[in-house]
Amino acid sequence: MSLHDVRRDYSGDALPQDLTSFEPWKFFTDWLDAAIAADEVEPNAMLLATIGADGRPRSRVVLLKETSQNGLVFFTHYTSPKGEELAANPVASATFWWPGLMRQVRAVGAVTKLTRQENETYFAKRPRASQLGAWASRQSTPIVSHDDLLEAAAQASERFEGKDVPCPPEWGGYRIDVDEFEFWQGQSGRLHDRVLARRNVDGWSAIHIQP
Repeated sequence: MSLHDVRRDYSGDALPQDLTSFEPWKFFTDWLDAAIAADEVEPNAMLLATIGADGRPRSRVVLLKETSQNGLVFFTHYTSPKGEELAANPVASATFWWPGLMRQVRAVGAVTKLTRQENETYFAKRPRASQLGAWASRQSTPIVSHDDLLEAAAQASERFEGKDVPCPPEWGGYRIDVDEFEFWQGQSGRLHDRVLARRNVDGWSAIHIQP
């Protein structure tokens, strides 16, 4: 299948030309707010890339749930493939794509687990169905059919009937301590606008890079 003719032109506001006082975290949160305001589908969705002990990269979409302490926070099963990969290589890259605004952000950094208290605090805010789902699913392990998963969810519902659902011990969050951002704004003629920001001992430095 040829996709040679599948293309569109881009246009958008130019990125700041003077980067002397560029603040990447503020710029990121401003763009995230704009994506939410523009009603982008899942504006907090990010493509998370990790590398396993075998050296092979793998990626999947997860949801950003918090920005704090200069980090991007997401939650998952610690026993999942991504959890195993982060245990082997605790670094990750997260990419946000907002097609309506013709914008992309890439963030890279070391990854650490949240504390048990942080996990429990967030888990308590989740919808009950999502809480039960965390108990029902052994993420990425084989099942015979989807009915097996529904049965496990029903068993979890019965187990915790009339009670608060606790946070499973193998479920929790990670924080990407971002030390590199790249901001991409689509422009006409494929002359896209890009800014690369990296953290150093003095704070952040930013430069323009070619598309």
